[in-house]
Amino acid sequence: MEIGNKIMELRKKKGMSQEELAEKVGVARQTISKWELGETSPDLKQSKELSKIFNVSLDELVDNDIKSILVEKTSNTEKLAGLILKFIKFLFIFVITMPIVYIIIVIVYKNVRENNMGRLMDSSIECTLHGETYSYEFIYYETTGQIKEAGGDGYLSNITDVNKYSDAYQALDVIDAYVKNNGGSCTKTEPKEVEDE
Repeated sequence: MEIGNKIMELRKKKGMSQEELAEKVGVARQTISKWELGETSPDLKQSKELSKIFNVSLDELVDNDIKSILVEKTSNTEKLAGLILKFIKFLFIFVITMPIVYIIIVIVYKNVRENNMGRLMDSSIECTLHGETYSYEFIYYETTGQIKEAGGDGYLSNITDVNKYSDAYQALDVIDAYVKNNGGSCTKTEPKEVEDE
């Protein structure tokens, strides 16, 4: 709608004559007539005065459709809010499920490791050499022999260099062989299963 038609429509809604409107705006009646006929248009100052008189915004006065802009901004805001909500839901689900996933992974890992490496076993060797008794203990995986923990008398460790071995079966044999070759004797305990921590 042209601004002239809009002025005429708003003037008539207010029940004003061209003379009354002209007096309030501070222009001649002919100026109002020219605006309404579309021959001229009000300047910015006059448009502001008209918007006050008719109690409308300048955008409404010049029929500037800002509704689509507002709808678009509202739509963008709703989209952003939707994305934020989705992210919060994802984060919430992630925080809830991660401990469960972690527990499942630990259980599966423990079972796979146990299946691949066997049970955790404890075995020790006690040796007598030069009238002294020494002992050394190994905690290891049954299938692979991989040592998890080892310890005992430092003398046995030093003379056999047992710390360099990662296989408990091999380390036990090295200690036994060294002591027997040097006139001593060893007794190995029967392996027993231990709980994995």
